[in-house]
Parts: sequence; structure tokens; C-alpha cells
Amino acid sequence: MSVRLPKAPGFRVDGQRALVTGAGRGIGLACAAALAEAGAEVTLAGRTVDEIDQAAAAIRDTGGAAQALRLDVSDIAGTAATIARTGPFDILVNNAGTNRPKPVWDVSEADYDTVLDLNLKAAFFVAQAVVRGLIAAGKPGSLIHMSSQMGQVGGAARSLYCASKWGMEGFSRALALDLAPHRIRSNTIAPTFVETPMTRPFFEDKAFLDSVIAKIKLGRLGQVEDLMGAVQFLASPSSALMTGTTLTVDGGWTAE
Repeated sequence: MSVRLPKAPGFRVDGQRALVTGAGRGIGLACAAALAEAGAEVTLAGRTVDEIDQAAAAIRDTGGAAQALRLDVSDIAGTAATIARTGPFDILVNNAGTNRPKPVWDVSEADYDTVLDLNLKAAFFVAQAVVRGLIAAGKPGSLIHMSSQMGQVGGAARSLYCASKWGMEGFSRALALDLAPHRIRSNTIAPTFVETPMTRPFFEDKAFLDSVIAKIKLGRLGQVEDLMGAVQFLASPSSALMTGTTLTVDGGWTAE
């Protein structure tokens, strides 16, 4: 008697359109490159036109399909209109974000608004705009929100960042429940400290760097390449039964 072996769905996303916010450098650029490598047509969105133009060109130079889209996600109405005009997008990587690390007694209202408006409010409404396009088109989709290990634990001088990422974890789970009947999935990726142009200046403080490495059980900072497989997985048929959950890529930080 022959045995019929199951076949892994794989990580390919050929023929799908992906939107990546904050895509000009760092984690966003790596996510865009990963999805293009997996076969998606990627739209790299960001405020700095030169960065996203150069990033999209670099992906095209390797044989991928990519274009740049100037997008200021803090402009909620403008972003919704742009996504409605350029979508629908099968895949969203909700990555644009910022941080202002300060002890709580030094946090100003302006700091609060800057971090929460971008990391939480803008991310929510980007997801809403993508969802509306998918529902109108009757298409399934995958929403991938770039959260953080700080959406699972606390961190010194990171009250605002933690608030924004815990909020993102919450809305992603709630979105998963709303969207399951429409075959749209919502998940987060929660990285540890990843070396990027935004975070690199923090690591020039050796005491801070040493304190971070001491908590990452694998003994090193994250690199953007460490997140590329996670993005491909959550975008692909291999994660078809995953929604409302988190892929934690933290080197063991939250295991303790």
C-alpha cells in the first residue's frame, strides 16, 4: 500500500501585493526584500522619497517587483485615501514606528503624542485602510504588525514604547476576531533589540549594550535578517491557520 505524503505549503507569495510601511531602511527594508524574494509585488511606503526610491530600485535590481510610495502614515485621512487608490494589498507589514526612551518623570505630552500617534494610532488606521480594501475586493489577506518584546514585558525608560506595543498586541488580537470571517489574518512579530540605523546610537553606550546582551539569552543583538523568515512565514500559506497571535523573535529575552 502506498503512503500519500503531505506537502508543506511553502513560503511563496507569488502574485500577491504587499504594502510595507517605514520601508526605507532597517527592519522595513528587510521585510520588503524578504517579501519580494518570496514573489510578492512590494510597495515600499515612507516619508523620505529618496530612501524608498533607492530601496525599491535595489529590489528591482535583484529581480524583484517593487515600487516606492510616498506616505505619511500620521496623516490618517490622506493615508486612507492613498491606500484606497493604490490597493487592495494582500499583505501588510505595519512597520512604521519611533521611540523616545526616557524615564517616566521626564516624559512630556509631546513625547507621548509622538510615540503613541505613530506606533499605535497610525498603525491601527493603516490596518483599517488595508482591511477595507480587502473586504471590498472580497479577498483574503495577512496583516503583520511589527510589535516588540516590549509588548510583552516592561522596560526601563520605555513607558511610552511599551504602551504603544502592548496596544498593538491588543488591537491585533481584536482585529483577528473581527476579520476571521473575511479570511483576513492579523498577527504580530515581536523582536528583541535589533541593530538598525534608528537603534545603533543607543548601543554606543557600552553599559546599555552590555545590559541588553545580558538579557538576550543567545548572547547577541538581533539583525534585520533574523526577521525576514518570520515575515515570509506569516505572509505565506504556511501560516494559514495562524491569527491573533505573536511570533516572538527575542533570543530568549522573555523566556525568563
